[in-house]
Amino acid sequence: MNLTERLDGGRLTLAIEGRLDTTTAPQLEEALKRPRNGVTRLTLDFAGVTYVSSAGLRVILLAQKQMKNGGGMTVRNVNETVMDVFEVTGLAKILTFD
Repeated sequence: MNLTERLDGGRLTLAIEGRLDTTTAPQLEEALKRPRNGVTRLTLDFAGVTYVSSAGLRVILLAQKQMKNGGGMTVRNVNETVMDVFEVTGLAKILTFD
């Protein structure tokens, strides 16, 4: 998995490429835990995500909870296969998509 971070004022975008699974989810979790004072909006750009496992879903939920208290989170550019995972697990009702 490749992870690209872009900070623009209070907006942080994390562009993810590859598989978000047991092996790579800790990398995303570590990136999300880094202190970033002043970040009020988080965007997870899934344009390059090909697969999400339950480990990846757990990290996404943690990010959602973290940002709920500090602003908000949006997931964008989700392909049909990954959106199916969000829908089957019920996350499609919890997350905000752009």
